Amino acid sequence: MNKEIKKKRIAILGATGSIGTQALDVIEHHADLYEVRVLTANNQVDLLVQQARRFMPDVVVIANEEKYEVVKDALSDLPIKVYAGAEALCEVVEMDTVDMVLTAMVGYAGLRPTIHAIKAHKVIALANKETLVVAGELIERLATEYKSAIIPVDSEHSAIFQCLAGEVGNEIEKILLTASGGPFRTFSKQQLQSVTSVQALKHPNWKMGAKVTVDSASMMNKGFEMMEAKWLFGVDPEQIEVLVHPQSIVHSMVQFKDGAVKAQLGVPDMRLPIQYAFSYPDRIISDIGRIDFSVCQSLTFEHPDTERFHNLALAFEAMKRGGNMPCVVNAVNEIAVMAFLRDEISFLGMSDLIEKMMSRAAFIKQPTYEDYVATDSEVRCMAKELIKVKTV
Repeated sequence: MNKEIKKKRIAILGATGSIGTQALDVIEHHADLYEVRVLTANNQVDLLVQQARRFMPDVVVIANEEKYEVVKDALSDLPIKVYAGAEALCEVVEMDTVDMVLTAMVGYAGLRPTIHAIKAHKVIALANKETLVVAGELIERLATEYKSAIIPVDSEHSAIFQCLAGEVGNEIEKILLTASGGPFRTFSKQQLQSVTSVQALKHPNWKMGAKVTVDSASMMNKGFEMMEAKWLFGVDPEQIEVLVHPQSIVHSMVQFKDGAVKAQLGVPDMRLPIQYAFSYPDRIISDIGRIDFSVCQSLTFEHPDTERFHNLALAFEAMKRGGNMPCVVNAVNEIAVMAFLRDEISFLGMSDLIEKMMSRAAFIKQPTYEDYVATDSEVRCMAKELIKVKTV
């Protein structure tokens, strides 16, 4: 007699974004292993409603409270509970009917729900960079205290996580984070002065949301990933090296104390690390593409140019300084990216704004959660004022 498999019950925070939609694709392909219990979105009502009708979760949350009635009315014929607002996001991750929380929200907004999920002893599939960037020390402490496992979903951190499987007790000498280099990898600094948001949104290898795509173009994405790696894998900033790898086949590598290097390779498809986070420690069959090494005959690596892509240098400085400085960088970067997308600031102006805010914001060496909240709010206001008076 076959033993019935207990399905893993998943809450997806940020279901309508790039990671969220691909996660639902993985779940649909493995409906015998996973089921959706919670779906949340910020603004995309139509897609959220479509997803709810397709996957029939227990609960749906629309973060934008102004759109609550629209979602509620659209799902009124179904036995799905509909909630709205930031508090609801924090409450649904604590539900007894949820085993794993995929945090795929973009930006600082993902921090509070993740903290609540950790305190509820949920397994965290972490796709929200800002959670560890803003409050890495706090998250690390809470995850240990509440015995909540954090499984990285970012392709780079998933690669490192996979390379470390079976290496318990073996000392890491260096983490090698790979970066595609984005659409402007070969641009001169003079060319970068006039690039547009339309150009920045054309990533050569990955399909991502607008904010993450711009971060990739400016290499701030890789700066955030350095900060994440520090907390996820317990290494010092000096043990993290970034390598530009345009083919996006090697997703990252780990160098051990004996000099051996392990790498994780795969096609650039986010469904692979998402599925691994869901199935860990097992690997399950997938229809995701395979590498054809007869076609992929050249894998190249080069050091990033931190003069052209100054965000990377600023992120490293923030990581070394610690305290609330990564929170400062995250807050001002979110404002800078939105301003760039609205053509209110230039591509290089984003780095200028971040650097100015790093020198002006109040530094707190050992911040509390309340300090992170205050820092985020104050920096955003200051950054908006600088943009308004055209000082960058």
